[in-house]
Amino acid sequence: MNFTAGESNVTGALSYRDTFVMAVGKNVIVIVFGITINYINATMVHTFNKHHIFKTNPRFILFIHLVVNDMIQLTTSISLFVFTYTFHTIYVYFCCLLILPAIFTTQNTPLNLAFMAAECYVAVCIPLRYNSICTVRRTYIVIGIVWTLSSLSVLPDVFILLATEPLQFLNSRVFCSRDTVFRSTYSQKKRNASHILFLVVVWLTLFYTYFRIFFVAKAAKADAKKAQNTIMLHGFQVLLCMMVYVQPMLTEVLTYFFPRSFAALSFALFIINQILPRFVNPIVYGLRDKTFRKYLKRYLCTVNCHPKVAHLRK
Repeated sequence: MNFTAGESNVTGALSYRDTFVMAVGKNVIVIVFGITINYINATMVHTFNKHHIFKTNPRFILFIHLVVNDMIQLTTSISLFVFTYTFHTIYVYFCCLLILPAIFTTQNTPLNLAFMAAECYVAVCIPLRYNSICTVRRTYIVIGIVWTLSSLSVLPDVFILLATEPLQFLNSRVFCSRDTVFRSTYSQKKRNASHILFLVVVWLTLFYTYFRIFFVAKAAKADAKKAQNTIMLHGFQVLLCMMVYVQPMLTEVLTYFFPRSFAALSFALFIINQILPRFVNPIVYGLRDKTFRKYLKRYLCTVNCHPKVAHLRK
């Protein structure tokens, strides 16, 4: 078996474990963040389901898919984080069950943001054709395409694993990460190629939609300027989400220069790559929208206000 960079990282993780207090503190921080963000996202899903106006709007359908995707990603990634600190190593087959949905949903996020940018472009640049291009049926087809592209990027790793690894490996215990489970050089080369492809396609989409909307915004139309700001936020959010694509390289570089700080670096990268984008998503795409914010306030008031006040505000 070749000694890969991923295995080197695992050795570092096991060599520089945190103290008990540090481990508990990090897990508490991560779990509190996860519960808070998932609660916010759950209220948005409930608001979406309660009002038919959102179910007929492609923009809100893509947004709520992003929210549900984030909930799955956050739950699985935090579960992996806690299991890693609690057990250090887990069985390969159990690791696969946790890591696959985490990888799927991580891949989905930038693709979903690219399609949201495309929807914004159609709404601003070709509004007369918006209703014919952006239909509910096509929106769900787009969501299916997002999951299909992620599947084509990840599922080959599973087939390579089953074809190249002995059965004993599936029943062995490893430090649960993508590189330690899908450790074949073919998987790592394919992963790098798919990441580069996703980076290029998503950024080209964002740049094209942004500049097209920018030229429309020069006419000083309020809707176009708002759309331009939205595309810029898309770009910022994609930048955050795509940090995960360069995480393996970044981890190796930082570990080389700070070998004794592996645990602190891993925790910082986990917060930046896995939690921060999921914290920003509901704020940027949910609370910024006046329509969604109005219905969300109505729901929060119904839950938290005095019954008489809630009744008057309906």
